[in-house]
Amino acid sequence: MPASDEWITGDARIEELAAPDSPSRTQVDSVHFAPGARTRWHHHPIGQVLVVTEGTGFVQRRGGPVETIRKGDTVRIEAGEWHWHGATPTTSMTHLAIEELPEDGRRAEFAEVVTDAEYPSFPEPE
Repeated sequence: MPASDEWITGDARIEELAAPDSPSRTQVDSVHFAPGARTRWHHHPIGQVLVVTEGTGFVQRRGGPVETIRKGDTVRIEAGEWHWHGATPTTSMTHLAIEELPEDGRRAEFAEVVTDAEYPSFPEPE
C-alpha cells in the first residue's frame, strides 16, 4: 500500500510482513522507497532495526552525519533516537523495518520533513 504523506516525502510503498498479535509486539514491514523518497524525522519508543534488501539509501541520526546504506546493511536505531531514512536522489531502496511496540500501543512519532533544500546537499553514494 502507498505510504502516508504524513510519514514520507515522495513515493514509497509499505508491505506489512508481521503484525503484532498478542503476546507478540513485533512489527515487520518491507518499505520500498522510490528515488528521492524519505521519511520525516521521527523516533520509535523502543527503537528500530532496518535491514536493506535492495538498492542504496541514506540514514541520518539527529546531529550526526548522513550515512549511505546498501543491500545487506543493518542499521540499529536506539529507543527515542530522532532519525530519518530513505532512498538516494538517483536510486531506489527497500528495507525491512523491524520494531517492537510498547505495551501501551504507542507508535513512532513523526515530526518535520527532511526538506528538498536540505536533501540534495547530502552526499551521493560512492
